[in-house]
Amino acid sequence: MAITRRQLLKSSALAAMTPALGATASLPAFTTAAQAQSASEPAWRHALSLFGDVKYPPDFKRFDYVNPEAPKGGVVRMFELGTFDNFNLVIDGLKGSLANGVQMTIETLTARSLDEPSTAYGQLAEAAAYPDDFSYVVYRLRGEAHWHDGKPVTPADVVFSFDALKKNSPMYSAYYQHIVKCEQVGDRDVKFSFDAVGNRELPTIVGEFPVLPKHWWEGTDAQGKQRDIAATTLEIPLGSGPYRIKEFIAGRSVVLERVPDYWGKDLPVSVGQNNLEQIRFEFFRDDTVGREAFKADQLDWFTERSGKQWSTAYDFPAVTEKRVIKEKFPNASSGRMQGYAFNLRRPLFADVRVRRAFNYAYDWEESDRQLSNGEYHRDGSYFDGIPEFMATGVPEGKELQILETLRDKVPAELFTTPYKNPVGGSAEASRANLREAGRLLKEAGFEVRDRKLVDLKGAPVSVEFLCQDQGDERGVLFYKPYLERLGMTVNVRTVDSVQYQNRLRSFDFDITTAGWGQSISPGNEQRDFFGSESADRPGSRNLPGIKNPAVDALINRIIYAKDRDELVASCKALDRVLLWSCYVVPQFAAGFQRAARWDRFSHPEPLPKYGISGFPNLWWWDAAKAAKTGGRS
Repeated sequence: MAITRRQLLKSSALAAMTPALGATASLPAFTTAAQAQSASEPAWRHALSLFGDVKYPPDFKRFDYVNPEAPKGGVVRMFELGTFDNFNLVIDGLKGSLANGVQMTIETLTARSLDEPSTAYGQLAEAAAYPDDFSYVVYRLRGEAHWHDGKPVTPADVVFSFDALKKNSPMYSAYYQHIVKCEQVGDRDVKFSFDAVGNRELPTIVGEFPVLPKHWWEGTDAQGKQRDIAATTLEIPLGSGPYRIKEFIAGRSVVLERVPDYWGKDLPVSVGQNNLEQIRFEFFRDDTVGREAFKADQLDWFTERSGKQWSTAYDFPAVTEKRVIKEKFPNASSGRMQGYAFNLRRPLFADVRVRRAFNYAYDWEESDRQLSNGEYHRDGSYFDGIPEFMATGVPEGKELQILETLRDKVPAELFTTPYKNPVGGSAEASRANLREAGRLLKEAGFEVRDRKLVDLKGAPVSVEFLCQDQGDERGVLFYKPYLERLGMTVNVRTVDSVQYQNRLRSFDFDITTAGWGQSISPGNEQRDFFGSESADRPGSRNLPGIKNPAVDALINRIIYAKDRDELVASCKALDRVLLWSCYVVPQFAAGFQRAARWDRFSHPEPLPKYGISGFPNLWWWDAAKAAKTGGRS
C-alpha cells in the first residue's frame, strides 16, 4: 500500500517541503502561470509537488505504473489484526476502533502518484492556486464529482468535512492547526486561509483530508435518529469513492464492492486501478490465527510482521509448489522509529539517566537473533530509512549552526559525541551494559536493597509494559529478565485492541511500543508527534508526553524551512535531540515489507518507486492465474 502522509500520521505512517505546481494549460478558464504573475494573481495548477517540477503534464491520461487494460473482477480476502466497532473516520484516534476499508469509500481533494516524490494530482479537485507568500490556497472542485446517491460534491461538503475533522479529530486538529478558516468563495471554489505566511507545505497538505457528505451526516438514519459526526457508528456511510461497503459482521469482517458507475473511473489518477470486484477484510485477534487461515487458503494475502515467522512458518507444500509467493517490497518513501516508549508523565521516567539505563539493559542483538532470526537492523534514528535526515557523526555545517542557538536547552554530549545505541550480543557485552545501567541508576539516586531497586524514598521500582498482542508480549518477555537483574519488578500486561487503544488515548501506561512514520518531506505532523502542545491532548501521537522547548523550536524550523537545505539540517538536529533525550528504547527496523500471497495476481515491473505495493488493489486480478490456482472469480 502506498504510504500517504495521512497514514504516516496515524501509525503512524507524513510530509512537507517546497511546493511547486504544474500549470494547468488544459483548463481554458484558468490563467497561465505567466499571465497570473503579471497580474499578481496566483496561477491555477493541475498538480502540487513538494520538490519541484511534476512528472505528468496537464493532459496526462494515466500513471505510468498502471495497466490501463487490466481486467475488472475477482475477490481478494485480506487479513486485519484486531477488531472494529466504527465506520466514522472523523473520530478515529479518539473513540472506537475504525474498520479498515472505510477509507476506500471516500475521496480527498488530491491523489498522490507513486513514481515521483511527494506529488499530488487532482481527484475531487481539478486545480488549486496559492500566492507566493503561501498565505492561503484555493481548490476548485470538479463539476462531475458526485456521491453514491447521485448528489453532487459541493464546497459545502468540503467546508463541513474540514470543520468536523478539525473539531473532533486529534490528528487533524494538530495537522491543520495553522489553517484558521475554510470557506466557499465561488460555485466550485473553496479557500483555506492560514495564520501566517511562509508555511510552504500547507497548500499541498490541504488536499489530503477526506471529504464527507454534509447532507448525509446532517440527516437521519433508518430509525429516524439524527446522525452524529462526533460519535461512533456502524451504519454504512455514504461515500463518493470507487468502493462502497456491501456488508459486514461487526468486529469480524467488512466486504467492499466496486462501484460500477463510479464517477471518477476515467480520471487520470484512477485509470488502471480499483480493479477488484470485491475486497474482503477478515479480522483476527492475533497474527498466529490469521497466518494459519492464510495457509489454509482462507485469505489471499498476508503481510508478515515477524522476521522469525517469515523464516520458519512458511514451510508448507503451497510454497514449495510456487502456489504461494513470498516477496519483500523495498520501502523507498518513508522512515520510521519504533521503540519502547516511556510515559514521561510518570515521575520514574523524568530523569534521562533512568531512561538511558533502560536502553543499556536491552540486549537488542540477542533479541534479534533469538526472536527474528537476524532479519532486522536496530533503529538508530527517528528517520531510519531516509539517510539525508538521519543524525550521524557530530553536528556540523548548517545543523551545527541551528543547534548552537539551542545550546543551553540540549544535552551537551550531542555536540561532541555521535549518538550510538549500546551493543550487546554476547554474555560479556550484556554484563558490561548492565553494569553501566546500574551506574546510571545509582547516579540518578536509586539503589539496590535486598535485591530490589528502590528510589530516593525507599519505594521499590515497578514498571508495567502495555502490549497489544502476542508479538509485542514475546519481545517484552525477552527484555524482562534483564531489567529484573537490575532489581526492578516488571509486569507485562497484554490487552485486547479496544482496551489498548483506550489506554493509549488516555496515556494510561508506563511503557509501551510506539512508532512514528516519517515521509521524505516532514512538516506540520511533527507537532502532533513530539510538540509540547500535544503532550496532554488525548489521542495525540505524542505518547511519551514530550515537552521540550528545543524540540518545539526545531519543529518550527522544519515547518517554516525556506529551502531543502534548511529542512534537512533542521531534521538532523531534531533527530539528534530526540535521540540524546532517550524518550524511547529503540527496537527493530527494516527497509522492506514482507508479504505472502496466493499466486492469483499480477503486478507492474518495476514497482512504483515511492509506494509499497503490498496491496493487491493497485495490482490486477489475473483471471488466467486464478483459474489455474483455483482462485475465485
